[in-house]
Amino acid sequence: MAVTFPPDYRPSDDEPFMNERHREYFRQKLLQWKIELLREAEETLESLQEGGMQEADLADRASAEMDRALELRTRDRARKLIAKIDAALMRIEDGSYGFCEETGEPIGLRRLEARPIATLSLEAQERHERMERTHRQD
Repeated sequence: MAVTFPPDYRPSDDEPFMNERHREYFRQKLLQWKIELLREAEETLESLQEGGMQEADLADRASAEMDRALELRTRDRARKLIAKIDAALMRIEDGSYGFCEETGEPIGLRRLEARPIATLSLEAQERHERMERTHRQD
């Protein structure tokens, strides 16, 4: 059964949490995000293939190399983000999307709207970050 909703639809707390409309909304949101990241990666690849080290000036060449390195780091972050998007899409399929991995409680629509790949509730994420700060070796 295909789930449809108007283009301005936003999941609401008035609806049952993670009903079919919510799952389809977030599935589409994640797929659009993934498509955008893949498009940007393709543009980066084309740009890197076109641009050679043609700058005669040493400073210009160094600047161009720094730009390329920054772009590659950005693409690596995007690659990792795509893996998280794919994991979220799998959670939608298996019915675990939207529920905290630690507590099993709902993550919350506002948090998922802001961070659709979230796997922890806000409280669990804050606990996790506090633990990281206290155990960090500076």
